[in-house]
Amino acid sequence: MSLLQIKFLGGTHEVGRIAIAVKTEKTMVMLDYGVMLNHEPGFPMHVPPKDVDAVILTHSHLDHSGAVPIFYIHGKKPLYTNKLNLDLSHLLIADFIHLSSYYLPFEYLELRSMMKSNKSLGFNDKETVGDITFQLVNAGHVPGSASVIVEAEGKKILYTSDFNTVDTRLLEGAQMDYADLDAVIIESTYADEDHAERLELEKRFVDEITDVVERGGIVLVPAFGVGRSQEIACILAAHHFEYPVTLDGMAREASRIMMNHKEFLRDPKLFMNAMHSVNWVEGWRDRRRAAKKAGVIISPAGMLKGGPAVFYMSKIGKKTSNAIFLVSYQIPGTPGRELLEKGVCLIDGKIKKVKARVEHFDFSSHCGASQLQEAIKKLSGNPKVFVVHGAEGNCELLAKWVKKEVGFETFAPRTGDVVKI
Repeated sequence: MSLLQIKFLGGTHEVGRIAIAVKTEKTMVMLDYGVMLNHEPGFPMHVPPKDVDAVILTHSHLDHSGAVPIFYIHGKKPLYTNKLNLDLSHLLIADFIHLSSYYLPFEYLELRSMMKSNKSLGFNDKETVGDITFQLVNAGHVPGSASVIVEAEGKKILYTSDFNTVDTRLLEGAQMDYADLDAVIIESTYADEDHAERLELEKRFVDEITDVVERGGIVLVPAFGVGRSQEIACILAAHHFEYPVTLDGMAREASRIMMNHKEFLRDPKLFMNAMHSVNWVEGWRDRRRAAKKAGVIISPAGMLKGGPAVFYMSKIGKKTSNAIFLVSYQIPGTPGRELLEKGVCLIDGKIKKVKARVEHFDFSSHCGASQLQEAIKKLSGNPKVFVVHGAEGNCELLAKWVKKEVGFETFAPRTGDVVKI
């Protein structure tokens, strides 16, 4: 009798704090252990660290990585991820600790212990812990991102984590060709919408930017520091954009890390060209200069919740000749969403109407609805499908579609649910 269990500890019916435990009689591995970034950080269900034999981290975003240091408070667990993921996770978690005004159960000390416990795992390398074997495969989401294939008790499970099957300038899309699977845990972030066709979107984006800059305006592109900022720089380089491009905030450090791990990128030459052609902001003098001359400024935070983008916003938002082009998902309640919906933003300490032109370009690093459906249709075997990582009804929406159209047994689990495979 197979005793392979999956326990959902977070990230069900929500986007954030994803954590999944896979367990046999002898061994337990943790797939991701993230945080929910609301007004105060939310954590997944607690698991006694002594019960966990290894932590497997799929990528650096805090909703997947942010609570991993909890496992290093009293001991050391092996952490399996690739070197790029590890370095980017360190950057994001250190920033999270630095910015958190709330009590966190861990500090920099635990983060250091986590870094030292890494057992680096390249794509497609097989690793065994106890009686569980696993490997990481390219997920095409952000640099270094992986899906996980877990094998134990004669069963095979795929955890997609966040994934994208479309090639972008930065990354190759996930291939999704897996032999017979017994279970699939799949994200559903965009189960309800499709993204624009990539090349058309790129062309429109570059054309609109060129138009603003040629008239003497500045375009602020608030973007996530890891992945989106570099993608935007690569798009501009690929389209031979000739005007000044400035890179600021955490995007600089993330870009330096990626330069040390170019083997994870789809086109390292394009990436290096992009990085060598942008102006790197080194301090306030550069920042003020960038806010005065026609060109493009790429800067976190992607939802305008902090970072240098807030400074630029207060300068660039005041003039009708400028533009703010949002390229990241805007969570309801964030300044970016307020800007999109109401055209207002915090400028000089007051909520004011923004005079600059505001547009949203959907450069998502997740599968859209059609790609999620295609990925599921490609699955071989007769796997049970568990839909996670979706807000506002998206988990149920995708689960219903799979049941009806593909016929697999499908569930949208709740936090705390335990299933046997």
